[in-house]
Amino acid sequence: MSESISRVKKEDIAAGLRSLGLSPGAGVIVHSSLKSFGHVEGGAQTIIEALMEVATAAGTLLMPSFNHGAAFAEGAPGYFDPGETKTTNGAIPDLFWRMPEVERSMNPTHAFAAWGKHAKRYTQFHHRTITMGPESPLGLLHADDGYGLLLGVGYHANTFHHVVEMSTGVPCLGVRTEAYPVRLPGGETVESRTWGWRKKSCPFTDEGRYHEVLQARGLQQEVLIGQSRVILFRLRDCFEVI
Repeated sequence: MSESISRVKKEDIAAGLRSLGLSPGAGVIVHSSLKSFGHVEGGAQTIIEALMEVATAAGTLLMPSFNHGAAFAEGAPGYFDPGETKTTNGAIPDLFWRMPEVERSMNPTHAFAAWGKHAKRYTQFHHRTITMGPESPLGLLHADDGYGLLLGVGYHANTFHHVVEMSTGVPCLGVRTEAYPVRLPGGETVESRTWGWRKKSCPFTDEGRYHEVLQARGLQQEVLIGQSRVILFRLRDCFEVI
């Protein structure tokens, strides 16, 4: 584990990611907290550029680009626009979806943003399938033997556990049970469906209890980058444990 440094640079982040085993061609879903690093020179853009440098365009970076229904709250526009609606997932994902060559899916509440080799394939039909199902962006990454990367956040932020729930038929989340307006690139507004939330949290996945099993079995790698605890794990391992 590297020593904590007060000013984090792109080369520090890239070196830390490589030490975890992240390499060119990797496919990875990134959940993140910019504040967790301490002071990053260049902020969110530096972290994204480091991720792109390590995974390369031969790999695929996936990030949550959710608004969690904020786009439809009182005083909000009342529709989701993939080229306009900000994400509530933090500074890194909110910059990521706006960057050149990044694709964004059209799910009204839980869109994903992707860059790299499989960006378009992962995102283009998300609105036609189950939000966190096997054919969702994250489900496709799992099928391609991708990884999960937690940048300064715990497993409670790991959206992938919902893919496990949806893929195994656990009766806890609605399947395409809600519908909201989505504005298309040409200006037309259509209705698009998404999942519905359960009445209460799941004590196993929402509290991230499975991380103890992953850790005990040696199925995660961990490093300190600046002040951020960074964890890498294989989605197939996570699926099996959950």
